[in-house]
Parts: sequence; C-alpha cells; structure tokens
Amino acid sequence: MAEPRRAVEWPTLALLVLCYAGWGLATTWLADLALWPAIALLAVSAALHSSLSHEVLHGHPFRNPVANAATVFPALSITVPYLRFKATHLAHHRDEILTDPYDDPESNFMDPTAWARLPRWRQTFLRVNNTLLGRILLGPAIGTLSWLAAEARSALRDPQVLRGWLWHIPALALVVWWLAEVAAIPLWAFMLGTYLSHSLLKIRTFLEHQSHERPRARTVIIEDRGPLAWLFLNNNLHVVHHMHPNRPWYDLPALYAARRDHYLRRNEAYRYGSYAEVFRRHFRRAKDPVPHPLWHPPVE
Repeated sequence: MAEPRRAVEWPTLALLVLCYAGWGLATTWLADLALWPAIALLAVSAALHSSLSHEVLHGHPFRNPVANAATVFPALSITVPYLRFKATHLAHHRDEILTDPYDDPESNFMDPTAWARLPRWRQTFLRVNNTLLGRILLGPAIGTLSWLAAEARSALRDPQVLRGWLWHIPALALVVWWLAEVAAIPLWAFMLGTYLSHSLLKIRTFLEHQSHERPRARTVIIEDRGPLAWLFLNNNLHVVHHMHPNRPWYDLPALYAARRDHYLRRNEAYRYGSYAEVFRRHFRRAKDPVPHPLWHPPVE
C-alpha cells in the first residue's frame, strides 16, 4: 500500500532555504571576503538547485505543481529552463527507451551510423568526454551546446518547447538583475562557478545508465552516503528513484536498505560501492563507447 503524500515536505523546503542562502552569500558577502571560496560555494549551491529542481518536477515539496515550480523559479543553472527540464526528464523516465540515442533525451550514446559520419576531431572530443575527467572538464560545454542546438530545432516545430523558453526569460532576468544590482562577484567568477556546478552534476549523470538488452538492468546503484550523495539528493540510488519516482529524496536510503537484494536483482547488480570507486575506475578510462553498442535501428 502506497504511503500517503505529505502536504508539505519540510526537509526539501529547508534545503531550498539553504540553497538560496548559500548562492546569495557566494555572490555577495563571501565574494568580497574570499573570491575562490565564493566560487566553490556558488558551484555547490547551483548544483544543489538543479538537484532540487529534479525533486520539484517529480512533485515535491507541495502537492500543487505551480507552487512547486515557484520554489525553483530563479534560473540559477542559466541554460536550462525548468519547463524544458521537466518535459525532457519525465520523457527519460520511460525505462524501455533508456539509453536510446533518439528517444531518451538524456542518453550519452550515439547512433553508430551517425557516429561514423563525424569528423575525427569530433570523435576525439566525444571519446575524451566519455571519461570522467573529460565529462567534468568538457562535459558542461559539450552538453550545453548540444542541448541548445537540439532545443533550437525543436522550438521551430513544437510550440511547447518555445513556451518553456519564454518562461525562462523572467527566471533568467531575475538572476541578471541580482548580478547587476546586488551581487559583488565578478562576472567571470560567476560564470566559472556556474560552469563548475554543471561539472559537479556530470559526476552524477556519468554512468547512471548503461546499455543493456533488458531495460530494468540499465540503471545504476552507487552505494555512497557521502557529500556527493547529499548534493545529488540520493539519486546515486538511481534504480530506487526510477522505481519510485514520486518518493522524496530523503526516503530513498531507507527504501534501498530495506530491500537491497531486491534492487540489485532488479538491475542485475549494476552497482558501484561509492563515488570513490567510480573515480578510481573511470577517471581517465571510458566506461562506455560513444556509439551505442547494442543499437538496433527501427524497422520501417
């Protein structure tokens, strides 16, 4: 029997307050006091805002979706409109399309035919991007440019995409106003901190999904309880999230602990013990090829 939804999820609200307080301090008082710690705090706060936006699009911390969206309205991530994040991420939650180069909006794999047509320099960049080091350094730039290009194409044929970007304008304007009228942080430092926030998030998404014939075996478990697990709001227990997408972040560790063997059977033991293990195994060595190794073109 499903647990009744709470009217207000106070742990998530508390994190929202902490997130905005950290971002505000990083761009004002701390930027005047010590710039490099301010950049670091900005990066962590903006990454946490993205994790909280993920919570919000799944129906937290309130029952009302408009109230939820209002809690993450300021566009701290700069290039990702909330409504577009919501639409593409909910599409990604169809397990049967996970890692599909076309149907999964969050896939890092390419159609092997399209891959073969790329110039060698682009293949080299994408191979480097498939190491954890490359994903941290190059991933935000590669991902943002690819995302913006895809969104521009989609906006030409889908008015809902354009609507998502139009709502992004006031959300971004709020951040621009803050930077112009309130903040003390230099623009270059703000942009660096924002870029680093995307780098942090690339650690989470680096191997969340693998190619596998069975959809249920495509989603990872990383048994980490350290600062990165907190920053990612326990999405390192990713198969638990995919199986229970409406449960709040603070429920996931208990769900996993209660039925660990069940979840590992479910994803056929696609598991890492910690993010330290992920770094050790894949910092300079790719986990996957860029062209999808199991890609079956649709039959026409």
